[in-house]
Amino acid sequence: MSLSGGHLLVRCLEAQGVTAGFGVPGESYLDVLDALHDSPIEFVGCRQEGGAAYAASAWGRFTGQPGIAFVTRGPGATNASVGLHTAMQDSSPMILFVGQARLDHLGREAFQEVDYRAFFGPLVKWATQIESVDRIPEIMSRAFMTAMSGRPGPVVIALPEDVLSAQTTAAPGRPVSVPEPAPSPNAIASVVDLLNNSERPLVIAGALRGSVCNRRAFQEFVEAHHLPVAASFRSNDVLDNHSASYVGDAGVAMANHVERLIREADLIIAVDVRFDEMMTKGYTLFDLPDPQQRIVHVHPSDGELGKVVQPEVAVHATGRTFWAAVAERQLDLPSGRVAWCSHGRAEHVAALRAPTQPGGLDMAEVMVWLQEHLPDDVVITNGAGNFAAWPNKFFAFGPEARLLAPESGSMGYGLPAAIAAKVAEPSRTVVAFVGDGEFQMTIQELGSAAQAGAQPIVLVFNNGTYGTIRMHQERSYPTRVSGTDIVNPDFVAIGKAYGFHSERVARTSDFAAAFARAEASNTGAVIELILKTEQLTATLSVDDLRS
Repeated sequence: MSLSGGHLLVRCLEAQGVTAGFGVPGESYLDVLDALHDSPIEFVGCRQEGGAAYAASAWGRFTGQPGIAFVTRGPGATNASVGLHTAMQDSSPMILFVGQARLDHLGREAFQEVDYRAFFGPLVKWATQIESVDRIPEIMSRAFMTAMSGRPGPVVIALPEDVLSAQTTAAPGRPVSVPEPAPSPNAIASVVDLLNNSERPLVIAGALRGSVCNRRAFQEFVEAHHLPVAASFRSNDVLDNHSASYVGDAGVAMANHVERLIREADLIIAVDVRFDEMMTKGYTLFDLPDPQQRIVHVHPSDGELGKVVQPEVAVHATGRTFWAAVAERQLDLPSGRVAWCSHGRAEHVAALRAPTQPGGLDMAEVMVWLQEHLPDDVVITNGAGNFAAWPNKFFAFGPEARLLAPESGSMGYGLPAAIAAKVAEPSRTVVAFVGDGEFQMTIQELGSAAQAGAQPIVLVFNNGTYGTIRMHQERSYPTRVSGTDIVNPDFVAIGKAYGFHSERVARTSDFAAAFARAEASNTGAVIELILKTEQLTATLSVDDLRS
């Protein structure tokens, strides 16, 4: 049966199991929009392409399957680049489809023409353009394989208008099967030997690829062998934070005890991590390229092994296959390890409670309340800013809870990520933590959420400043405030205008009732939290820096 290119492309998406996509409509891919009219795939219309790309990136991180986004050519594509950068640094599978000018118009600077291979090439795993309608199934299959294999990441596919409207008898390909690398017996033997002789080991773990059962097996193994585990940046949910092995996160604003554990460890097993700037505290915690600590680096992409730190043992495997193989071996328990793990855990528990905050609204108390009342399977999202320390440093993620947050430190991610989570699993409670500056970068996506019926609870931290930048400003140029103040709109009025239950909280005693009303609402909610500008972080004020 003959199909147009746009209809065949949508059939290919269906064949790969895609259930939803995010986008902003454009005349450059009308044939795809027409095919989506009759497709079971849900098209979530977004208000700006950056929001659509953020949502697709978050979908990939949340589900493990490529997040799908559709944008039009030129301005639409360039707007979406922020989500591609986020997906790449998050190692999140994603496919962005970009409308393109007709093939016979290219090279003439046609209306909104961009060379997407050149523009997106450095940002993504693969950027291509379909130039023959008959090759759509081939390129689609390669795109899904590329997005999910090795180190997952984003793919960009440009869609010339005349290719989408052309007819073909080509058929969709079958679902791709992504190979999972497993460790060699020799590599596992070397790792076991290192573990058996390690008094002070530390596991640094990124987001595991696998089911809840795999996570449970990982937890049972590290607890049985008294292995302390630090989550990599924004991977707090990699291990039940209530586990006796969990010692905190090795990310931005790293706790002193985590830094000490890294420096004093005699063995570091780094699994599904990249030795990035945040995990290494600006590349200062390890001598490069040959660190003092003995290093085992496990990653599904051989391109990541030895890229920054030269490991003693490099293991080309996923975290799932690695831990399964190690668990099959008989391991010793060196005498000092129990105390080493217990001390790291005790220091983390002590750091989990924030000090009392100044002003009418004490976020330390709010976080304690949220810890006690949020459901076990809550999904928490956040973008970038000092406010993100509240969910990242002062909330313990249980075995079913999830964190969606950008490793790229990209502002604007929190709300679109929450929408993606609600589209994927509508029954789960999703709470977005957003700063007042960050919120206004994607605030229009409240409309997308309302239209899609995917409305999270949004906590807006309003302190009237770009807090992270103000912090650095006060450190380097004390008292010279420039460009960091924000004159904010009425967030409650905006939330109500989009149909969200909305209210403002300025006192600690009012938060619990406000949150209960938000949970009871079937419209989603915006809760504006009024905080002091002077309190830049949970432990640092403007006066502290100036003095």
